[in-house]
Formats: sequence, C-alpha cells, structure tokens
Amino acid sequence: MTVRLKKQHGVTLVELILTMVIISVALVGILAVINLTVSHSADPLVNQQAIAIAESYLEEILLQNYSGNTSTNRADFDDVDDYNNLLDNGAHDQQGTAITNLNQYTVSVSVAAPTVLAGSVNAKQITVSVSGLGVSNLSLVGYKADY
Repeated sequence: MTVRLKKQHGVTLVELILTMVIISVALVGILAVINLTVSHSADPLVNQQAIAIAESYLEEILLQNYSGNTSTNRADFDDVDDYNNLLDNGAHDQQGTAITNLNQYTVSVSVAAPTVLAGSVNAKQITVSVSGLGVSNLSLVGYKADY
C-alpha cells in the first residue's frame, strides 16, 4: 500500500503577514514619490511666468534710448535711466497698468552707471529681478550700448 502525501494548498499565516508587510512598504514608497511630485507640479509654471515677466521688462527697457529726459511717470519713460530703481508690486505694462493675476510678483529694476566696453563703447547694465511665491530673486541682465 502506497501512502500518498497531500500537497499543501494555500499559504501559511507567516507567509501572508510577510507579503502584506512587503506590499505596505512598497506602497508607502510609491505614495511618497507621488506626493512629492504633485506638491511641486506647479513650480515650472511659476518659474516660467517669472522669466516671462523679467524678459518683457528687459525688452521694454532695451527698446528705449540710451539717454534722454528724466521722467517720473512710467508712460513717459524715454530712456533706460528712467527705469533705475523701479519697483512694481505686481507686474505692470508699459503704461504702468497692473496686469491681472500677476500681482503675486515683485519686479525691481536697477540701471548701473555706464561702463566702457571693447572698442570704447559706453554701455549701461540693466538688471531686472523678479520674486514671488516659489520664485526667489530671479534676475536677468542686459546691456544698452551708446553707439
């Protein structure tokens, strides 16, 4: 007479608990990565907005004359020196009107005294800095030359 051993079907309690612990640890790791990704998903948009604001201010300033009359009204600015020490709480257009939904940014402009470049050309360094929620003092620099 042959004795047949029955094969085990199912899992033991230890195997079941070990499987649950491994799956739980893996799930916690995955959820931590998802949480980090979601919490920082808007950062590229905020940075891109700050760069666009700085670029538009710098372009506006560089399109002005090297020198001209001193003006205090933004709509009358006609040279780069007029923009020196400009401080806007919220982005503004060239007329000085606030741009909707960009009031969380602070824009500051500084124009340095002329320096001599190669070939004895005078140039003024223009620095536009933008800061706000999620953006810490992003700066763009440009030069306006006096040809």
